[in-house]
Amino acid sequence: MSLEQLIILSIIQGITEFLPISSSGHLIFIPGLLGWEDQGILIDVAVHVGSLFAVVIFFWRDLVSLLGGALDLIRGQVSSEGRLVLLLAGATVPIVVAGLVAHQMGLVDYLRSVEVIGWTTLIFGLVLYAADRADVTVHSVRDMTVRQALIVGGAQVLSLIPGTSRSGITMTAARFLGFQRSEAARFSMLLSIPTISSAGLLAVLELSQSGDAQLTQDAVIAGILSFGSAFLAIWGLMSLVNRIGFLPFVIYRTVLGLGLLIWVYF
Repeated sequence: MSLEQLIILSIIQGITEFLPISSSGHLIFIPGLLGWEDQGILIDVAVHVGSLFAVVIFFWRDLVSLLGGALDLIRGQVSSEGRLVLLLAGATVPIVVAGLVAHQMGLVDYLRSVEVIGWTTLIFGLVLYAADRADVTVHSVRDMTVRQALIVGGAQVLSLIPGTSRSGITMTAARFLGFQRSEAARFSMLLSIPTISSAGLLAVLELSQSGDAQLTQDAVIAGILSFGSAFLAIWGLMSLVNRIGFLPFVIYRTVLGLGLLIWVYF
């Protein structure tokens, strides 16, 4: 892999992982359009680790509170932080189960096409717009019920289809449920931690079984670049989402989706 390819893919992964525009979709269609070879599982693991560190560091205060909540649960007490731990755990179960099933059946690889990405980018971008235009936006994460957490977690399963966007579909579900933009984004970011960790663990197991688990310079560079770009993306989204809403991302997805479909069909 050339240094140029490594830099571009790592930065794209970091930026798109937490913005509602689909990191998997970009990492499939960009190499396809440019004729690049697949980056390989080692680089995939590296960029996901970098993205994971970014969200952990950005939300470190929340994670300290969640750790305290987990300790309360161990002691048999259910604090507000402990309740959020349970909600995040419950919301993670659907994607873990569905991801394992899809992986065993090879469904994810089957859906890795520019045509699929074009349609999902367009359709779920429009769904995000509809959700963001909802009138009732009063709830915060502390008000979330078990039912609402499971709905968001169930919606996250759709992100197994490339182009859907994990962050996008979870924010969309939260907005439809009446959560404020910043709160929808916050829950999506916190939910990404167990989700990315689970996906990363599966990738590491595959890597160890392949016998190609050596840490390389390319992997280190990819991890650092994805960390930096992911951190900036999270900061930008959390700083601006209440002011700008999700319309810029909807416009981007609409233009990109239509462009990909025109490229595929014409």
